[in-house]
Amino acid sequence: MTKQELVTKRANLWNSMNAFLDSHRTASGVLSEEDDATYAKMEKEFDSLTKEIARFDRKEMIDKEIAKPVNTPIFLNPKVEDEEEKAGRGSKNYKKSFWNMMRSKTVRPEVTDALQVGTDTEGGYLVPDEFEKQLIESLEEENIFRKLAHIIKTSSGDRKIPVVASKGTASWVDEEGLIPESDDSFGQVSIGAYKLGTLIKVSNELLNDSVFNLEAYISKEFGRRCGAKEEDAFFNGDGTGKPTGVLHATLGAETGVTTADSTKITADEIIDLFYSLKAPYRKRAVWILNDTTVKAIRKLKDGNGNYLWQPALTADAPDTILGRPVYTSSYVPEIAAGKKTVIFGDLSYYWVADRQGRTFKKLSELYATTDQTGFMATQRVDGKLILREAVKVLVQKAA
Repeated sequence: MTKQELVTKRANLWNSMNAFLDSHRTASGVLSEEDDATYAKMEKEFDSLTKEIARFDRKEMIDKEIAKPVNTPIFLNPKVEDEEEKAGRGSKNYKKSFWNMMRSKTVRPEVTDALQVGTDTEGGYLVPDEFEKQLIESLEEENIFRKLAHIIKTSSGDRKIPVVASKGTASWVDEEGLIPESDDSFGQVSIGAYKLGTLIKVSNELLNDSVFNLEAYISKEFGRRCGAKEEDAFFNGDGTGKPTGVLHATLGAETGVTTADSTKITADEIIDLFYSLKAPYRKRAVWILNDTTVKAIRKLKDGNGNYLWQPALTADAPDTILGRPVYTSSYVPEIAAGKKTVIFGDLSYYWVADRQGRTFKKLSELYATTDQTGFMATQRVDGKLILREAVKVLVQKAA
């Protein structure tokens, strides 16, 4: 069965689930014990289809990775490069020398000389430009926040971002009357860089195996580890040694709605959250919530009897709530007293600053007794919500 067939089957099942609810609810608006068991089976099948679609997505990603060549192809008639040879970390010589250094136990002098252009102040080597692009792509696969946020690159120091704190207004005045002054006032948000690192150990047997794609492995593993840590910080970071998360109490999103029940969410509260966000921001707004919260919202209807949540009808489209895309993250809290459980807003106002240049260090001797080589990867990144009113959250009532 193809991915699109699974998506279509899931959408048809959703329609059947809705029809079942509408036709089997009692006068008090609930299902009988027998009907509830039947609906639970349908819901279980729906969740299984959702997971299977996610597996298709992961399989497609892995297939693309495996399809990459593991060594350099031999051309009988080599093509002549039309474009000019790039300089510095973008050059072929730098890339070749970088990976030779990563694999070799003894680094030749000519390799060291070629890498001087990318020497980091802390003793590592900056990754080649093309590989740095791979790292960023890997982070995006692991981190939904990077797909939604505004990404900038900084070279050094803090980045100062001017923000309009209040806007001037016009006034009605009498003929020949004095027009009052009304200026905009500006604030400033500073984005710096916090260090995030991970250590990867690889057996020397694998390093000496020409079939082992060291570049692809490190790229994928770096993305998996750092992507998860980044996403957690972009949601829940306290700004101390890490980015400031969108759920931060004073610097994160504004509260749009507080629920009447600490363990439930109603349709009216979701609609109120939608309209608590100003119209200009709603044009690009998305929902972000935990998977368990999505399940709680599935049965909710608006005043016209339409379900708020709707499944995607095509393979590459997201599910929607009130017509806006839905994304899920395990780092958004589940429904519980006092928790911020639903995020709605334009996440392009959350800025992620990458300090350009990821750094790798090769640790040849540290793990020699286990016949392994360590690779230490670090990056510098910060994130902050630049305009709080662009994102709203739903907060569960305190216990």
